Amino acid sequence: MIPKILLADDNLQNVELLDAYLAAIECEVDTASDGSKTLEKVRSFSPDLILLDIMMPKLNGFEVCRKIKSDPATKDIMIVMVTALNELGDVERAVEAGCDDYLCKPINKIELLKRVDNMLKLRNITGELERLKRYIDEMEK
Repeated sequence: MIPKILLADDNLQNVELLDAYLAAIECEVDTASDGSKTLEKVRSFSPDLILLDIMMPKLNGFEVCRKIKSDPATKDIMIVMVTALNELGDVERAVEAGCDDYLCKPINKIELLKRVDNMLKLRNITGELERLKRYIDEMEK
């Protein structure tokens, strides 16, 4: 199954750069330009991974991350915060909001691709673990 990645950033140049970098891997990409549209795309696109900017209109990345991670239907979506904010307090706020990883701009292509690869592997392993747990539960009934 081809992984789905949602690029959530209000800066078109950033989206185009991330999209160009992601062309190196097999994936389906969609975009959202603000926090509200990001939440809509989560429902309609069902991404495996979100590259989420923090400073966006309507809802910022911290708010979007909290909403996604607090919903049982979307809590397993991997979220990598991608932002120019790189103070220790910003990283702490991102972790508290529930992000799975954090990348600072300017983005290094090799670092981005490695983190995306790791997040997608983790998502697959987590999904497989959940399937095995359900299978074992059924076997024990």
